[in-house]
Amino acid sequence: MHRVYLSIGSNIQPEINLPKAIELLGGFGTILAISSAWESHAVGAPGQPDFLNACVVLETSLSHDDLKEKLIRPIEAALGRQRSADKNAPRTIDLDLILVDDEPVNLEKWNYPFVIVPLAGLAPEIIHPLTREKIIQVAERMRSETWIIKRSEILKLVKENLTR
Repeated sequence: MHRVYLSIGSNIQPEINLPKAIELLGGFGTILAISSAWESHAVGAPGQPDFLNACVVLETSLSHDDLKEKLIRPIEAALGRQRSADKNAPRTIDLDLILVDDEPVNLEKWNYPFVIVPLAGLAPEIIHPLTREKIIQVAERMRSETWIIKRSEILKLVKENLTR
């Protein structure tokens, strides 16, 4: 089994699409933890709706090589993700691998508060692969430097169902 940390985000009906994405992730393994949702401005696309982002820890039998094609793409397609030439276009859901079996992946994502802040809520002791600091320290600095708001109510029911 593999332990996978995924960053999930949406700025099209995010209150609906984040919980749906988590439900679909559960079909690929066992969800071990879910962060709170965090609201932030869309990066690289002024005027777009704000994003809601969270982090999910999933235990799955899928290998690192299979995760993108067998988990990420099917879930994004099921939730109506439309890919276009504009990589900053609004989206129903965006799933990104952050850690696979304690190995950082997608290092370019580790510079964004919308990834780091939710991740720090689940694994504060992880060492940031670029700064070599504890992730909680990086998250605290990012929170002081950018607009990001905790939205605990968004995933409250999903998190409660996880513990039942």
